Amino acid sequence: MRLLLVEDDLAIRGFLRRALGEAGYQVDTATDAKTGELKALEGSHDALIIDLGLPDMDGLDLIARCRAQGSSTPVLILSARRSVDERVRGLEQGGDDYLTKPFALAELLARIRNLLRRSSAPQNDSVRLQAADLQLDLVRHEARRGDQLLQLTPQEFSLLEYLCRNAGRVVTRTMILDHVWRMRIDTATNVVDVHIYRLRNKVDLNASEPLIHTIRGVGYVLKDA
Repeated sequence: MRLLLVEDDLAIRGFLRRALGEAGYQVDTATDAKTGELKALEGSHDALIIDLGLPDMDGLDLIARCRAQGSSTPVLILSARRSVDERVRGLEQGGDDYLTKPFALAELLARIRNLLRRSSAPQNDSVRLQAADLQLDLVRHEARRGDQLLQLTPQEFSLLEYLCRNAGRVVTRTMILDHVWRMRIDTATNVVDVHIYRLRNKVDLNASEPLIHTIRGVGYVLKDA
């Protein structure tokens, strides 16, 4: 699941990007409303997290502009404005939820999960991926191989999600680093191989047929035999 965080405070932005990444989300960021609007209108995000105190535009105006241009992506508002009137105004102008600063990370994560669950409820197929007897629930962050619930770390789940979205297609280590880790680093690193090894031990260990295959010198592919 991909999120867009529009936040100009360096410390908050860094903390949230790291924490959300550890929770299994892919996070894009913007530090101002203009950049945030361009990214939000791409339509590639499952939810937006928007701070109201942006340097070039009030966050409420940003939300209104996105809604006026047809964006229906759920929005979680972050703000230091704590009055009831401010919260009501935020919800009336297009926000789906409102969280005041300072906030507890656990509450923010719970609110994001709730937003994603509500927005995806009418479209159950869009929040589940399946390949052979492997099933992923993207809202609950659950993976099953047949009847077995797989115990995956957030990073392993993100990697498996990426492989499932590209089932039948070979993905390179560079592609995996870019889409799962959001990093462009030395492709000689073994971080991908290590995570694939651990993931394969959980997905394929007790199965009659392996799903994760290595294409020597190229990358990996998820497919049934």
